[in-house]
Amino acid sequence: MSGIEKAISSFRGDFNCSQSILSSYATKYGLDRETALRIATGFGGGMGRMQNTCGAVSGAFMVIGLRYGMGINGDIEARDKTYQVIREFSNRFQERHGSIICRELLGCDINTPEGKNYYDQNDLFEKKCFQYVKDSAMILEDLL
Repeated sequence: MSGIEKAISSFRGDFNCSQSILSSYATKYGLDRETALRIATGFGGGMGRMQNTCGAVSGAFMVIGLRYGMGINGDIEARDKTYQVIREFSNRFQERHGSIICRELLGCDINTPEGKNYYDQNDLFEKKCFQYVKDSAMILEDLL
């Protein structure tokens, strides 16, 4: 199963957007799935459902860090490569969706009854969030 398929399957299951992305690639880069799921939990819904950076984007940033990131060896080139790939990911995601900010992507505040109702009535999970997870995984596949 590809990373894209894993992410989609996870998101259709019980996991949030960030968990779905990070856990689908974690083992490939030395992080066990359970730990990845736990780490990414708080990033769903735009960071703790605060609707800041999209959780699928945050999850992708963590995957990029696993792949290219600087460890205790202080490899500055690895840090710079990580930043460059994250900027590229962000640019590609924004080209497709216009933003990386959850509240802008959804067009509603899911923390209010009205916003949650709008989210549910317009099936934004299926129409938007699903696509953000899928596109994040697709962009990752290209960049990794």
